Amino acid sequence: MGISVALRAARAGLVAALLGAVLTGCSSGPVPDERSYVERVAAGRAAKDRMFRESSESPIPPDKRETLLPLSYYPVDPSFSVPAALKLATERPVFEMPTSTGTIRKYQHVGTLEFSYKGQPLSLGAFSEAGTKQITSLFVPFADMTTGTETYSAGRYLDLEPTGTGIYEIDFNQAYNPYCAYNASYECPYPPSSNRLKVAVRAGERMKSGT
Repeated sequence: MGISVALRAARAGLVAALLGAVLTGCSSGPVPDERSYVERVAAGRAAKDRMFRESSESPIPPDKRETLLPLSYYPVDPSFSVPAALKLATERPVFEMPTSTGTIRKYQHVGTLEFSYKGQPLSLGAFSEAGTKQITSLFVPFADMTTGTETYSAGRYLDLEPTGTGIYEIDFNQAYNPYCAYNASYECPYPPSSNRLKVAVRAGERMKSGT
């Protein structure tokens, strides 16, 4: 089966792979020297802007690139990269997620990522498309207290590579907008209510002023 538009939006295709390679190298290691970490995040953002401006796979229509690029981000904050433990779901129940086009996409709930930010216990569900046998990426859509004001109204996404230990690094500096933020032709799942954080995540991609 070909890659669906929804899957491309959810995982950001080439962009997610690019950022993962540039920024982390692995999903579970601790943040190293802060300066080099900030530099790597900046390099990843520059590479994403370049891809969005030049690639035929860019989700941004050519007539919008001058307005939307470079993308807007919060300053890099290493404190928003936190360790998490994945509590696996016993039966992988299926969630029906409404999308930006009014359709429903089905995802299986792989497990719950449990973590803490500034002493506050938090959790986010991790998903894969329903019917997936071999999980190669965990899809983590989320909303927070900035959603709809400072960040995209439909929420933001994270992608995590599975680990053999069940320990992950949730790096909100890598949070990105779904493709429907730039192009209404993309079908983007909305985060379920269980993935709506009661904190302001001022990290990662934000809405560009005036757009």
